[in-house]
Amino acid sequence: MLKKRHTAWRPLRAVLFSATVLLAACGEKPQQQDMTGMKVPVSVVQVQPEATSLFTELPGRVEAVKEAQVRARVSGIVTAINFEQGSEVKEGDLLFTIDPAPYEAARDQALAQLNNAQAEASTAAVLAQRYGRLIKENAVSRQEYDTAMARSKQAQAMVAAAKASLKTADINLGYTKVVAPISGRISAAEITEGALVSAAEATHLTTIQQLDELYVDITRPVGEVMALRKAIADGSLVSDPDGAAKVSAIFDDRSEYGEMGRLLFSGVAVDPTTGQLKLRAIFPNPDQLLLPGMFVRVRLEQGINEQALLLPVQAVQYGANGSAMVMAVQEGVVKPTPVKLGSEVNGRVIINQGLQAGDTVIVEGFQKIRPGAPVQPMPWKGEAEGAAQPAAEAQPTAEAQPAPTSDAQPEVTSTADNG
Repeated sequence: MLKKRHTAWRPLRAVLFSATVLLAACGEKPQQQDMTGMKVPVSVVQVQPEATSLFTELPGRVEAVKEAQVRARVSGIVTAINFEQGSEVKEGDLLFTIDPAPYEAARDQALAQLNNAQAEASTAAVLAQRYGRLIKENAVSRQEYDTAMARSKQAQAMVAAAKASLKTADINLGYTKVVAPISGRISAAEITEGALVSAAEATHLTTIQQLDELYVDITRPVGEVMALRKAIADGSLVSDPDGAAKVSAIFDDRSEYGEMGRLLFSGVAVDPTTGQLKLRAIFPNPDQLLLPGMFVRVRLEQGINEQALLLPVQAVQYGANGSAMVMAVQEGVVKPTPVKLGSEVNGRVIINQGLQAGDTVIVEGFQKIRPGAPVQPMPWKGEAEGAAQPAAEAQPTAEAQPAPTSDAQPEVTSTADNG
């Protein structure tokens, strides 16, 4: 009896189980439909034009304003080195002493020759005067008179030559004391005491460099210069009212040099081999942080863009091919918008093409959205902080690299802040 009752319940349990599954499936369908219609909250900013100073970064090399290679001007043995290597020296300071004995002897010889020439000149002058009186009385012949006058002039010429020889001897004797031609920092001595230096070979003794001010030589593609001039001409950019271009230097660690420089000149001829224009800036160097030969990046002011559109760097997305785009919000849905990027400005980037003033762009919340999805725009919290920053100064952005794609957006990815 129990066995028959157990067998009869089996079809009923199967029916009940099937009904339960169907009810559960029917209850989930309306919930899924409601989820697809939900608006995902995202953080957005509204782009508005603002005046922005545009800068470009170019590689530059530091050069000394004054650099003197101290070389031997007479031959001889170096008897003394009279400076501390790497120290500051002033113009006229004694640096090296070359054995002066041979040059003292040469000066004494030149002095003796001068005395001899002066004595002969005195005798010739007296004879010429005597013949000058006698010729008037016809006591001497005309030929004797002319000969006496010629000898007097020759003697005077010998005196002049002897004086020049003495002056040369004095100069050479003075060259045995090698002094600093300019003030600045002196480098290592290239020779030691007891070394033989040669005037013929102009032996290099040391180098002095003036470091109070330094040049930075930079080059710039001529195409950039032409584009800049065109932008200023059509009003896209406004040049500095006082015409003085601001120049700053940046070290390899991206730290900025504390002193501002000024642009001295811009080249008027293009290098035919590179298509570059040469520019030179000068920087004060009171703490001697800049050194000749150092490579730095020079940030050069280009002008002021009165209608620049800026976005936070994290708002820019990159496709697999590296093309830049942003996720704009139009009529409550996501719309991918290709853009062309300009310079970077304190964590924000200038949008040259693709957006208009007043457009709304997503900054945060990319993981939960897709093109065409409805969203709930919310003001980006970082916008107030960005607005509180000082006046914008645009810097060149690094070249964009494609980032790995995410599951929510297979076609675009979010870039990291390049600031």
